[in-house]
Amino acid sequence: MKNIKYIIGAFLSFLLLFNSCQDDEYPVGDILAPSNIEISVTYIDEGGESAAPGLGSGEVMFSASADNATAYHFVIQKQTKLQKSGSVNHTFTTLGTNTYAVTAIAYGTGGNSSSKTIEVEVLALYEAPADLLDMLHGGGEKSWRIKAESKPHFGLGPPGGSIIAEWYSAGPNEKASAGMYDDRYIFSADGTFTHITNIDSGDNTGTIFGRVGLIDELGSTGGTVDGADVSNLPYNDYSENWTLTAPGDVETLSLSGIGFLGYYTGGNHQYKIFSRTATEMVVSTADGNGEFEWWFTLTTEEEGANSEFESEFNTLAWSDEFDTAGAPDVTKWTYDLGAGGWGNGELQTYTDNAENVIIEDGSLKITAKADGTGYTSARLKSKGLQEFTYGRVEVRAKLPAAQGTWPAIWMLGSNFDVVGWPASGEIDIMEQTGQDKSVTSGALHLPGNSGGNAITGATTNTTSTTEFHNYTVEWTATAIQLLVDDSVFLTFTNTPESPFNADFFMILNVAMGGSLGGTVDPAFTEDTMEIDYVRVYQ
Repeated sequence: MKNIKYIIGAFLSFLLLFNSCQDDEYPVGDILAPSNIEISVTYIDEGGESAAPGLGSGEVMFSASADNATAYHFVIQKQTKLQKSGSVNHTFTTLGTNTYAVTAIAYGTGGNSSSKTIEVEVLALYEAPADLLDMLHGGGEKSWRIKAESKPHFGLGPPGGSIIAEWYSAGPNEKASAGMYDDRYIFSADGTFTHITNIDSGDNTGTIFGRVGLIDELGSTGGTVDGADVSNLPYNDYSENWTLTAPGDVETLSLSGIGFLGYYTGGNHQYKIFSRTATEMVVSTADGNGEFEWWFTLTTEEEGANSEFESEFNTLAWSDEFDTAGAPDVTKWTYDLGAGGWGNGELQTYTDNAENVIIEDGSLKITAKADGTGYTSARLKSKGLQEFTYGRVEVRAKLPAAQGTWPAIWMLGSNFDVVGWPASGEIDIMEQTGQDKSVTSGALHLPGNSGGNAITGATTNTTSTTEFHNYTVEWTATAIQLLVDDSVFLTFTNTPESPFNADFFMILNVAMGGSLGGTVDPAFTEDTMEIDYVRVYQ
């Protein structure tokens, strides 16, 4: 009798549930598969679009359309690119003319999808320079890491921006708990890219750091959500491929598949190389949301190699990026003109002619030239336009190689016209003799220590004439440090009695001969100092 009651009760419950389900309506809409997929192909080369197979850049834009589609995926060279817009750019890097399969997958409601595959012919002509390949892998393999101890090493700015981490820059070791600093990125000469997600784990497991939503593309779960970031997402080591191109003459590192550096941003997995030395590179990439340009500084050096230096100044107060071609900006620079060298026995005559000073290809170029029996050059100064007390001045430059050239990046006290020299003080951030181009020197001139008795320092710099380097002064009320690529080579204790506690202005010039230029090569015709940027942080 008891069992019958249970059976009747269960039957009544079923009827109640059935009637309840009949009363509710859940409209889901039509479930439609996309149809009529079309893929258009646009070859992108210098100066605009071109016909198949392109003119050699290897860059192609694919655009897909379909009826009833809400999103698209593209599969190109085993890379899956997610694009709601239906368009994606891809750079092919295998030299010569090659044929590739490209698949567009259109997604509709309810997860239904349709796909179409086409074949495209693409011409790629770019061959990476030897020094770039040597930097990246050295003919074997090299391990890179985010340079956590420096600023900037990770940050963001506006899409397509050219100022490193313009909107935000992480301070030294600021993201130590996010799962980024223990990662290593290995580039091998055979084109393999290996991402070790925890160098200290002893196995192939670790954690990574990335953007909310975009990092979901990796298919992992867990991690800690902190605003728009996901830190310490569990992820194993993996391998992809790397390639180098130079669209628009910008050296660009592309990683296949889900390969990434530092912080997962999705997007096209292409990193523009903003600057590089033999052991360091600054790169940027656009995220998959089109919101930001993300910036990273990577190094091959062991942690702590330059730990003696940490800047006190990290707010950009003034800069010239030399992005506008033509004459230098008259609101930032004026000139010293004429002959004589101001007491140093120099041989040049300074002019403001375009043949001696011009902005081209994103750099300020100061060119010394043979002119009959003499020489012409240029000397720029920020006097009366940009003068400041204390801060960090960073100038990125490549120096002339010819015997007898004397390039200098320096500062002079703004009261020079009143008190004279050396009472005004002088800070020589970078000088190079005309005879030894493998050494960078710097000096401080002040009463009692000027001319041949100046306070000086020097450091080996064997690639100064073939690569850009950062020449820096860190200037406070208590100390002045001179650096090349964040390595200190001169430290001076500043005191209230020194002249280094008032406004100074910048000077950029290339002299010929004189006390440091020495004997000029008789076959000299011309040579140039190129300056990528001048930045003042306070």
